[in-house]
Amino acid sequence: MTPKQADVVVVGAGPVGLAVAVGLRLHGHSVAVVDKQAEGSNTSRASVIHARTLEMLDRIGVTKRLVELGLELQDFAIRDGDRRLVPVSFRDLPTDYPFTLMIPQWQTEQILLERLEELGGTVLRPYAATGLTQSADGAEVTLDSGDVIKAQYVVAADGMNSTIRELAGLKMPGNTLQLSFSLVDVRAEGLPAEEVSLSFATAGLLVIAPLPDGSFRLVASVDKAPEDPDVAYAQRLLTARGPKKNSPKVTEVIWGSRFRIHERVADTYRDGRVLLAGDAAHTHSPAGGQGMNLGLRDAITLADALSTALNQGNESELDTYATNSRAEAIRVVGLAHRLTRLANVPRPVRPLRNAVLGLAGKLRKTQGGLAKQLAAIPER
Repeated sequence: MTPKQADVVVVGAGPVGLAVAVGLRLHGHSVAVVDKQAEGSNTSRASVIHARTLEMLDRIGVTKRLVELGLELQDFAIRDGDRRLVPVSFRDLPTDYPFTLMIPQWQTEQILLERLEELGGTVLRPYAATGLTQSADGAEVTLDSGDVIKAQYVVAADGMNSTIRELAGLKMPGNTLQLSFSLVDVRAEGLPAEEVSLSFATAGLLVIAPLPDGSFRLVASVDKAPEDPDVAYAQRLLTARGPKKNSPKVTEVIWGSRFRIHERVADTYRDGRVLLAGDAAHTHSPAGGQGMNLGLRDAITLADALSTALNQGNESELDTYATNSRAEAIRVVGLAHRLTRLANVPRPVRPLRNAVLGLAGKLRKTQGGLAKQLAAIPER
């Protein structure tokens, strides 16, 4: 049964919405999570959780389970075939989690949902938000069922095309890059399983990321990505752009997708009783695996700020969240943009680019700086 009221309504039950809800429940607040999908998706693009995100997720009690199910990788490298241009190690980072954790988004969602249910919460499905009103005293969210939920605050965690953001009149300007990307999860022989690699081949960009079940995720920039990539297509990508040693061979395609890159950040993360988080607030290139990480950090910070506002009537932390999280999003979008542009310079320039990267990549300052940026570890 749909509740008539809650302290907070969270629209969207992806990782960000679930993490906000878990944080609120831990603080003892009532929360109504609504999602328009009948069930969570078992396919997704996000598969990386970085060190700073793991630190913050530890505050809501899910990091241990994530690490148990995920694959810890201590190395990342920008490569040209078998040549390491910029080796990056996470081993020396000042954190309890000196690695990148590879875990599919659907598993992250499942762990967060189980944690929410442990705390007495649930997700209302399938309900789409169709209306929003707010006043000085609270807000109301109308669902496509006709039900209305009254709340003190509403969190928009419903993705790039957020209905709540639009209903609140908030804008998310930006650009759509004229780049087409192909994502293919494969089983393959001969690929190294101990690092994530970003291949800057002359033929084009290729990310190779090991996953916990022994499969690999391939992400490539292409002129025209197929809707249903097959083994032959994945093999061509790997042969042209991947390592040559061991002659890697694709044996199975598990799943594939295609997408374009949007670089957008909302003008503001707050309008009165409405707060934005995750892709509803920012979206950008997947380079560096920053998208879901940024959204999860939004979620933990926002849950704490909402609890303070609910308990004390002091909304200053909400304003701080809106300002600081937006500033971090702009920084992350900039990093992802630079990596994407660097990977996609004109073909004749790529050998020169790789030569320069090879020289810069020998410097420990370059290696350490990139490790901290990817892991989102501040100076400590």
